[in-house]
Amino acid sequence: MSKSPEVEHPKKAFGWAAKDPSGVLSPFNFSRRNTEEEDVAFKVLFCGICHSDLHSIKNEWGMAKYPLVPGHEIVGVVTEVGNKVTKFKVGDKVGVGCMVGACHSCSSCSSDLENYCPKVIFTYGGTYYDGTPTYGGYSDSMVANERYVVKMPESIPLDASAPLLCAGITVYSPLKHFELNKPGMHIGVVGLGGLGHVAVKFAKAFGAKVTVISTSPAKQTEAIEHLGADSFLVSRNPEQMQAAMGTLDGIIDTVSAQHPLLPLLALLKSQGKIVMVGAPDRPLELPVFPLLMGRKIIAGSCIGGMKETQEMIDFAGKHNITADIEVISMDYVNTAMERLAKADVRYRFVIDVGNTLNKA
Repeated sequence: MSKSPEVEHPKKAFGWAAKDPSGVLSPFNFSRRNTEEEDVAFKVLFCGICHSDLHSIKNEWGMAKYPLVPGHEIVGVVTEVGNKVTKFKVGDKVGVGCMVGACHSCSSCSSDLENYCPKVIFTYGGTYYDGTPTYGGYSDSMVANERYVVKMPESIPLDASAPLLCAGITVYSPLKHFELNKPGMHIGVVGLGGLGHVAVKFAKAFGAKVTVISTSPAKQTEAIEHLGADSFLVSRNPEQMQAAMGTLDGIIDTVSAQHPLLPLLALLKSQGKIVMVGAPDRPLELPVFPLLMGRKIIAGSCIGGMKETQEMIDFAGKHNITADIEVISMDYVNTAMERLAKADVRYRFVIDVGNTLNKA
């Protein structure tokens, strides 16, 4: 007979969880494991709300295990370290992103790509090595093996850097891997949401010229004057798209809704690359002829390994890159989810866990 969440582990914990596919979050008592020899335990101060949290609590991907405590953009202050921990000490500002475990023996793990491990353990909604569920950062405390903990820079605020642990690495990794990080390149960013606005900032920090591609003309001023993009294309405007044909070295496509790829392929130079980081829930049509004629590539990318995640957050600290956020209290989280479903956020909700998570 399985144990209840409150007694699975020795340390009492408290958070907000979804109990069923309605996705409604409510107070939840559970437990965390003791701090083992390679573990870092920390008090959670802030946690970003990722769009995948919304999908997960409503079981829209068919993988939810209830009760589900979401949150994988988690930052806080270390309260305890195991006796074999070498990289962290009590009082350090740290973060945990999308994963807390992997097999550590496959080719992906040996290449610092734990994110592509077939046995990757996600921060919430997964099953840990000991057979117990993983619970995320909508909670008062967190414990993770030090391999999956990153040190947060002192130069940028914790609340606005929390979303980088998912949104940041999701766009940083493909820019680097597909060699779209060279100064002077012309990069397109499709979609100006939680991922897109961070992609603009990283691409600009790499020295690229950046064009935002959006269905919404209303976002032009924001993209150019606030985020620093060099130009803006309305994807539904044939004249604008025609004028920009063959001008981009690469495109980071952050859109999670169904959308046509043919107009985007036309924007690429010969040997250009589109990298998909959004996750549409239905298949997209793939026109092959434009790929053949320009030796163009459509690829995909999903977060990044832990070594690269630390590299990304250090780069963000050096270049003062943060997410644009709206800080909310924990008891506002269900309203925030409703707003997120309508794209009514500029550009990321962050829960002030440390100040507003009050025990029921």
